[in-house]
Amino acid sequence: MHDELETVLAEAAAAAPVAAAGTTGRRAWLCAVADALEAASGELLPLAHAETHLPEHPRLAGELVRTTFQLRFLGDVIAEGSVHDAVVDTADPDWPMGPRPDLRRHQVPLGPVLVFAAGNFPFAFSVAGGDTAAALAAGCPVVVKAHPGHPELSRRTAAIVRDALRAAGAPDGAFALVEGVETGVDALRDPRIAAAAFTGSVHGGRALHDIAAARPVPIPFFGELGSVNPVVVTPSAAAGRPDEIVSGLVGSATLGAGQFCTQPGVVFVPAGSGLEGRVQEAIAAVEPQPMLTAAGAQAFAQRRAALAAHPGVHSSTAAGDTGDGLAPRPSAHVTTAAALAADPDALGAECFGPSTLLVTWSGTGELHAALRALGGALTATVHGNPGDPELPELLPLLAGLAGRLVWNGWPTGVTVSWAQQHGGPYPATTAPSTTSVGAGAVSRFLRPVAWQGFPQELLPPELRDDDPGVPQRRDGVR
Repeated sequence: MHDELETVLAEAAAAAPVAAAGTTGRRAWLCAVADALEAASGELLPLAHAETHLPEHPRLAGELVRTTFQLRFLGDVIAEGSVHDAVVDTADPDWPMGPRPDLRRHQVPLGPVLVFAAGNFPFAFSVAGGDTAAALAAGCPVVVKAHPGHPELSRRTAAIVRDALRAAGAPDGAFALVEGVETGVDALRDPRIAAAAFTGSVHGGRALHDIAAARPVPIPFFGELGSVNPVVVTPSAAAGRPDEIVSGLVGSATLGAGQFCTQPGVVFVPAGSGLEGRVQEAIAAVEPQPMLTAAGAQAFAQRRAALAAHPGVHSSTAAGDTGDGLAPRPSAHVTTAAALAADPDALGAECFGPSTLLVTWSGTGELHAALRALGGALTATVHGNPGDPELPELLPLLAGLAGRLVWNGWPTGVTVSWAQQHGGPYPATTAPSTTSVGAGAVSRFLRPVAWQGFPQELLPPELRDDDPGVPQRRDGVR
């Protein structure tokens, strides 16, 4: 291990007990970081544009607003206190299974967290993004492994975060940035790292997950990997609002050159509705946008070519497009539910870029079979009407596949709120019971501890009887 990483990890371990103490300070840290990022927007936005090719306005400016909002929001979440999950069972000599001792449980920080920054959101899921904000809110020092797609932006953002935390009273070692694949792997293997969070490819995320699990002391690995985010259009919706569905789908599938983890990648349309042809016509007219990196554009071109050449795909707008350059043409491919169910690995894999797979279906049996053949997803969307006969069986099926269900909308907007769920069964994530967006994101970096029989003055403040400052469940009653 090189000297720089050793210093970073030693400082993070030393900072952990200080970072874990008190929630008021942590809220101030997050607000200070948000203020500093806003003050530096004139510098950060051009840097981000130069390295990612994303437009400064409205895309990057809006993403920076999201980033500062979620920092402040998670500060409010930790200060509100319910995330502590404070539970008090007072001593009860008449407890039915025998005398019950005084038991009090709450959540404590895991320790230093390693965050692997994402490439497709250079602010909101990168150095100062949601994983960093959630870990700091939980009271965990953070070591960020920078994404190679925007190195200069990562370094500058890290410097701003570090300075803001120091000025707000955070301990040295509460935050640091490291770079390089080997450095990230070395950090993941180090016993001082207590948990890791990742947003990226299935291949890369699974490799890191396996390293985390194979450690002498395994650690939680919260990976957001890949998702095709299935959409189902019912016959009544296809007949009643085809224009709205076509325009919404094309806009969602090509937003940000299709480089959203919630991009609608597989869309089931009723056979005979004609929606597939209309989508192909509309998507072919969309102006190409530069992708984040040349490597990403090349990977997209290869995946799209494989789709177009698949024997189960009988129509594709990708024909004749060599995929050269950074801005590939948006495309749509058409197959059947039977073909998808027969070869889900080839047809149902994520195509990360401005493309969607249109799947025609003519009966609920083949629709359900094709949906079950897909892997877990972050989202599943239904375009329908309340009385549609398909819904009673369809909705429970989709709830088993995805972490968020969308009704008559599109999945590419992921708001930051108390009820948000951004997760799902594998390969969408490695931890389907958690979320990486919203208030619940903080809980990933906490673990429960129960205190039995302790006097009041030795208990943590949130477990005491007098003015705990946070919500409590006492003897089963909140």
